[in-house]
Amino acid sequence: MLEIDSVEGGYGSVQILNGVTLKVARGQMVALLGGNGTGKSTLLKAISGLLKPTGGTITFDGQRIDGLRPDLIVRRGLVQVTQGKEAYPAMTVEENLRLGAFVRRDRAGVRRTLDRVFEYFPVLRERRGQLAATLSGGQLQMLCIGRGLMSEPKMILLDEPSAALAPQIVLDIFRIIGRICRDGMTLLMVEQNVRMALLLAEYGYVIKDGVIHIEGPAEALIGDDNVRLSYLGGTVADRDRGLGLH
Repeated sequence: MLEIDSVEGGYGSVQILNGVTLKVARGQMVALLGGNGTGKSTLLKAISGLLKPTGGTITFDGQRIDGLRPDLIVRRGLVQVTQGKEAYPAMTVEENLRLGAFVRRDRAGVRRTLDRVFEYFPVLRERRGQLAATLSGGQLQMLCIGRGLMSEPKMILLDEPSAALAPQIVLDIFRIIGRICRDGMTLLMVEQNVRMALLLAEYGYVIKDGVIHIEGPAEALIGDDNVRLSYLGGTVADRDRGLGLH
């Protein structure tokens, strides 16, 4: 569904992406991992139209989208979900959610989608009339994910949904993300919680210096010594020694 081929780009004279290539199949959940400053968020901006690539191609659902305006990319069914801080604090929960449906004209369909979002996030139904400014960090993250769903997208780009959240809230949000994926959503997720992301995803890519450094099935990456050493706290051998197996 999403094909990124040798994409380059950055900010002014600073090049961040140095030829990124990755794919996300329809119905698949893929994790994009890497340290700070490796190009994860820059790549999401390039995909969603917030940054124009200087090289390579981005194809979504069979059509090239690199260089298109963000609103046109949303209309084609590709939505980026930002972190909870991007909610509009002076608007109610329901108003924030309905903003996500700005590309739709089917009022009955929008109401059905709103009901489905409330099924995923019951706390948002309870607080539908409250200002977003009154929500907790976890509730704001739920609000942003729900707002992304309101356009009835074919695919979601999810940017670090667990950032700065308490561990229990992280578990709740990841459970809901898993349910959304099981319901058929295609998803590319940038996430700082590497272990949780790989447990949830089917496939993973590790980006370093603006290029894909490692890729493979998520289950294999969890056991990969290079991934463990860099992101999961030691190699398999280190873990075994710690358990007294060596």
